[in-house]
Amino acid sequence: MGLVFLCTLIAAAGQMLIKSGAKTSTVAAPWTTVYGVWTNVWAMASNFHLIVGYSLYGLMTAIFVVALRDEELSILFPIISLSYVWVTALSIWFLGETVNPFKVIGVLVIVSGVAVLGQGGKK
Repeated sequence: MGLVFLCTLIAAAGQMLIKSGAKTSTVAAPWTTVYGVWTNVWAMASNFHLIVGYSLYGLMTAIFVVALRDEELSILFPIISLSYVWVTALSIWFLGETVNPFKVIGVLVIVSGVAVLGQGGKK
């Protein structure tokens, strides 16, 4: 399960980099022409933050595959939802996003759900 927990941290870091890349990526041309599509796709494909963010997603996927060899999917996959918890915290700290009761309740539901499912794994 430690590998899957690591996956959640890697996914959160990747998502933060993707957000950063999205903010710094500019639309180079309208999406209504072949030239515009190509120009915008190239702008995204050459964006450092997007490249690293999606690379982290790839790394997370590879680690998750390794973790799946020895554990139950029904236990491991819900743990991935903890990445939502980390992204919420990082978004508040680094992006200045606001906290509201719905975010707090959502995070508590995710953490509670993962805790409950963790008790049901094979022993």
